[in-house]
Amino acid sequence: MTESPIRLLLADDHPVVRAGLRAVLETEAGMTVVAEAATAEDAVARAAAGGIDVVLMDLQFGRGMNGAEATAAITARPGAPRVLIVTTYDTDADTLAAIEAGATGYLLKDAPPEDLAAAVRTAAAGRTILAPVVADRLLDRLRAPATALTRRETEVLTLVAEGLSNQAIGARLHLTEGTVKSHLARVYAKLGVESRTAAVATATDLGLIRR
Repeated sequence: MTESPIRLLLADDHPVVRAGLRAVLETEAGMTVVAEAATAEDAVARAAAGGIDVVLMDLQFGRGMNGAEATAAITARPGAPRVLIVTTYDTDADTLAAIEAGATGYLLKDAPPEDLAAAVRTAAAGRTILAPVVADRLLDRLRAPATALTRRETEVLTLVAEGLSNQAIGARLHLTEGTVKSHLARVYAKLGVESRTAAVATATDLGLIRR
């Protein structure tokens, strides 16, 4: 008896990327691409319609919902497909958001084709698959928790890097200005810095935020 193929949804706003993924995966035995989505919203809707085993999800879609938000929406439904993040971004801010949203795996777009196929099979089986650089960084966080930023601290520092004031950050994240200052104070202490500029530079060097 032949096993049913793994049914895939490709979610990426770049047609060339989707075409590349399709070309790689459709040469693999036991896999079939049944749908594509150019926006995160379309990916959520198509996943909800059923008939999908694994969603290959990018993280950035320009305007609208991002990949982590779409992942959370997809995985929140009963009987949801697995979500495998396939992206160019490997910072803590990206990986943690995606994993917390329910992603089964996290792969970088420069992965070899055989790694992509293996990751799809691993995700379809319900097992976690992480790109080596991502796995290493998560292990580093566990080994040195004192320097690890919380998700909220990462969000605040990311907005600092975009040039927003404490007041503007508070408005964006629905926090008081005092709470923003408290988050920044903890960030400074963890990173061993004394200024916004130094915090952004250090966090960028460590791969904690993306610039």
